[in-house]
Amino acid sequence: MLVAKKKRVVLTDPRAIRALAHPARQRIIDELYNGRVLTATDCAELAGLTPSATSYHLRALEKWGIVERSDASADGRERPWRAPATSLEIASEPSTSGRLASQAIMRTAVDRLLEQFSELPPTDEWEGLSMMRRSRLWLTQEEAEQFSQELTAVVEKYRKGRTAASHPAGTRDVSTLLAVVPLGKPPAAG
Repeated sequence: MLVAKKKRVVLTDPRAIRALAHPARQRIIDELYNGRVLTATDCAELAGLTPSATSYHLRALEKWGIVERSDASADGRERPWRAPATSLEIASEPSTSGRLASQAIMRTAVDRLLEQFSELPPTDEWEGLSMMRRSRLWLTQEEAEQFSQELTAVVEKYRKGRTAASHPAGTRDVSTLLAVVPLGKPPAAG
């Protein structure tokens, strides 16, 4: 099931989530959801695939409403692709396939963040701003839902409608990864 909310595409169907599990697809999605409009050839260069293989991946993503075709290019030879929203959210239903697909997506996202971190030049003045925080919290279900909503609100506050194609001078592309994962079965109260 695909649900569009405000400026988000929310995926809950395990089959749609599985469509994201390929690293090349995630690389393409990352760029499209950052406001870029790209042709299959552009996406192929990003993902290290052939344009025909990339077209296959784009059509698979289109099937689930994750990407959409944009208006035809000026020369009319190749039609560009874009994101239908400003953000993509995965809210997997409790199933083995949904969980496995979500885990694959998380692994690829973490690997990409690690690549981006290693690509920073040693003298980059922004390097000190890189951070990762891992916490374990004891929350009620209501608190966990509120926590998730507040994290999303903080990201949206700083997004400010900026994209790869439209952002003020002095800004820089900054990657974020947020995950809220309940651990194990609920313990006995203590």
